[in-house]
Amino acid sequence: MRFLEHTGVSLLVQWIMGAVLVGLLVGCGGNTPTPTVENNALPESASALRFTTVTAGTGLGDFKHVNGAFGKLWFPEIVGGGAGFMDYDGDGWEDLVLVQGGTWAESPHPPVSALALYRNQGDGSFTEVTDLVGLEEVVAYGMGVALADYDNDGDPDIFLSTVDRNLLFRNEATADGQPRFVEVGLAAGLTDIAEWSTSALFFDADLDGYLDLYVGNYVDWSPEKDIVCTIVENKKSYCTPQLYEGTAGRFYHNNGDGTFSDWTVEAGFADAPGKTLGVAEWDFNQDGWSDIVVANDTQRDLLYLNQGDGTFVERGVASGLAFDENGKARAGMGIDIGILDETGQPSVLVGHFHNEMMGVYRQVGDALFVDRSAPAQIGRASMATVTFGLCLFDADLDGDLDVFATNGHISEDVELVMGNAPFRQLPHLFLNEGEGRFSESTLSLTPPVVGRGVATADYDRDGDVDLLVTENDGPVYLVRNELEEGQAVRVALQGTTANRDALGAQVEAVVGARRMHQRVRNGSSYLASSEKTLTFGLGTASQIDTLIVHWPGGGVDRYTALPAQHEVLISQGEGILAHHPLEKGEAMRE
Repeated sequence: MRFLEHTGVSLLVQWIMGAVLVGLLVGCGGNTPTPTVENNALPESASALRFTTVTAGTGLGDFKHVNGAFGKLWFPEIVGGGAGFMDYDGDGWEDLVLVQGGTWAESPHPPVSALALYRNQGDGSFTEVTDLVGLEEVVAYGMGVALADYDNDGDPDIFLSTVDRNLLFRNEATADGQPRFVEVGLAAGLTDIAEWSTSALFFDADLDGYLDLYVGNYVDWSPEKDIVCTIVENKKSYCTPQLYEGTAGRFYHNNGDGTFSDWTVEAGFADAPGKTLGVAEWDFNQDGWSDIVVANDTQRDLLYLNQGDGTFVERGVASGLAFDENGKARAGMGIDIGILDETGQPSVLVGHFHNEMMGVYRQVGDALFVDRSAPAQIGRASMATVTFGLCLFDADLDGDLDVFATNGHISEDVELVMGNAPFRQLPHLFLNEGEGRFSESTLSLTPPVVGRGVATADYDRDGDVDLLVTENDGPVYLVRNELEEGQAVRVALQGTTANRDALGAQVEAVVGARRMHQRVRNGSSYLASSEKTLTFGLGTASQIDTLIVHWPGGGVDRYTALPAQHEVLISQGEGILAHHPLEKGEAMRE
């Protein structure tokens, strides 16, 4: 093989050949159910697990993500597009927002709208309504979405990250009462600076009842700054991020009047290496204030601890989250957080590149973590793949968190130099066996794909959690969970003095001697946004004995004897506003 003589190309060679060597040696939203003690009423039900890819039969078969490639091999073409679930019209059914990607001005390809919206018909199918809601002419090279009610008016809005100016779409009702999205980014205070942004999340950083916004940025790239790299002879290939300067993320404070102020410097986010691909929220020190973890690609990962005064302090290195066990930065991509074992301590999971173990950082002290990827029995299997989308969810409704990772390489050329690293890859499903150990399921959730984003929701309202997987320059995969056993209670929260979406709420479910905890969160995974309704797996238990809701900013509500296979809507200080049964089998609109 002959490589172009470029200072950056040597890094590319080291990256590829290092992966080959390790490969020879060794042969990747979150709702967060949390078991803390054993409970015989919640048995394992892995044998009853069954997932079916139902894309074509649900009206999504014509969707295709477009990365705009036309022979130049520009860096953003490898990143892919995200997706998310939200109930845009308030009918109780989770609809789909899909990032359709984009094309380049220099390209001969016709332009596409950066976003597509599909309405859930309530019968297991979806209908595209992009043009009906005003999203048919969104001109941008889209990356990811963050979906939340940022203006507290009772309906979800859309933030779209792009390789240029980011866009914010406010959900507004027309004269006939139909939802319509209006782009208000500049008017709302988002910067007009061209930055390549990726994953983002809404969270109430200062507990004033309004959702603030953190936007992860990647690298300083433009067509004029594109670098030529090769893998095979003198054929151009996609470069690695080491060759570009990173761009720090941005933090926007919600002013409470529909606008934001850029507080990146004031809040302590300006001094960051950039190259961000994933971001997730959690309250690690249980002081009531949201902290965030940022996964960076070939740069140290970051832990921002909320000081409760409008500022954050970065403690990634001191916490043990920043590097691998050898002190090296890895290719951080998808991310999620949850409690995986009986310790009751959260774990931060980060998806990495081929021949890099998925990070499984369990908290062991005050903002201190240890990586348990190997003892968790996740590390070895995850080294065979390039993990982008990553989510924790209770696949088998047994009360503990399982791990799903969608995988795919960045360039087809890799198959020419790395026989053990296919371009299209199968996903991972790691089932939680308890005590922090996992086993990899042999279930086939999707075919081999160039996997990127993954989001979760119970889109058919049967009580188990389904998956949505995106493919770079390819179709979308709706994967229905057809679990035959196991029951659940689903809990939707609505804030009054807290933010309307109740982001940051902690919910504890007591079932017999067992306690489970979930946190209402935005962000996580990769370029994606999962539903905010919480699903508590009960196994064969008949009810949640006690449900305790800790609202953001203070206040606690308690409820008893919530029956299995029901969904409840709880309003802060007002109690249960609605409930309905969850039926197995095909969902039907009420």
